[in-house]
Amino acid sequence: LLALAQTVLGGDDTPADVLDHLTASHGGYAELLERVAGRWIRVASSGAAGQDASVIRFEVRPDLALEVRGQAASATASLLAGYTAQAVAALDRARLRTQAAQAEALAEGNRMRTALLAAVSHDLRTPLASIKASVSSLRQTDVHWTEEDEADLLANIEQNADRLDALVGNLLDMSRLQTGSLAPFLRAIAVDEVAPVALRGLDGGDALQIVVPDDLPLVRADPGLLERVLANLFSNALRHSPPDSPPALLAREDGDRVVLEVVDHGAGVPGDLKEQIFEPFLRLEERSPGVGLGLAVAKGFAEAMGGTIAAVDTAGGGLTMRVTLPAVASGDRAVLGAGQ
Repeated sequence: LLALAQTVLGGDDTPADVLDHLTASHGGYAELLERVAGRWIRVASSGAAGQDASVIRFEVRPDLALEVRGQAASATASLLAGYTAQAVAALDRARLRTQAAQAEALAEGNRMRTALLAAVSHDLRTPLASIKASVSSLRQTDVHWTEEDEADLLANIEQNADRLDALVGNLLDMSRLQTGSLAPFLRAIAVDEVAPVALRGLDGGDALQIVVPDDLPLVRADPGLLERVLANLFSNALRHSPPDSPPALLAREDGDRVVLEVVDHGAGVPGDLKEQIFEPFLRLEERSPGVGLGLAVAKGFAEAMGGTIAAVDTAGGGLTMRVTLPAVASGDRAVLGAGQ
């Protein structure tokens, strides 16, 4: 019984593990039975014994029983009763673990649905309301708008449409990540070709500096996914950077990897929250725009391409998002290009 307890405490605590310990120690055959819809169903079994061996049955509950046969004399009735109790307890634990996992998945699903509802009711509705108000103003026939007023209203429409497009894009991206339907098309690409594209449509994007060395190796990545990663990181950096300290993208080679750092000089993030900011729907500032998916999407896409992403402190204050991607050696570029 002591050896059995050590086995169970060591992590081998399924009904099959308990029965394996029984037959390994005392020989014979053992099976755990459960009564379902009036019939006895085998839950777990172990060992072997002749059919002529007498069967001993231990019933712990009306619906659970252990049947053994062919054991050595060392397997006394009290010892077998102890094995029976352990096997039943192992079955209960296994089912409790399954129920806990299902409850956790259900709770996570409810949290996602609640967050999506909040996003639809506020974050998605706000830009729609702004677009609607601007369009209604332009359509008024009894008001004469100056060219400057019309330009402001049109700029507001465009800005909120871009914001709405980014929000919907992040929601769709997170859906792809969670359903496992993401299939990256990896090829050799240049960082300085993707980064400018990622800045399009971002408020204040002209302020972000892109510093990429001329001899930087190509990276093995999916161009579309890398653009989404950088766009979300750029948007986050621009939103938290003070006007007099614009953010920057710094790229460098590090062995067989390429490191991309999106650096801002904002308020930064406390050390204990640097891992949490990549969780879906988490916003450190409730008034900040968005649904809290940008960094979660960036992390999911970076890892899908074989890369990593981490948040570190910026020297002098602020936050740096560090992305690493596999570098493409010069000899591998022709191979990747041939497979496109």
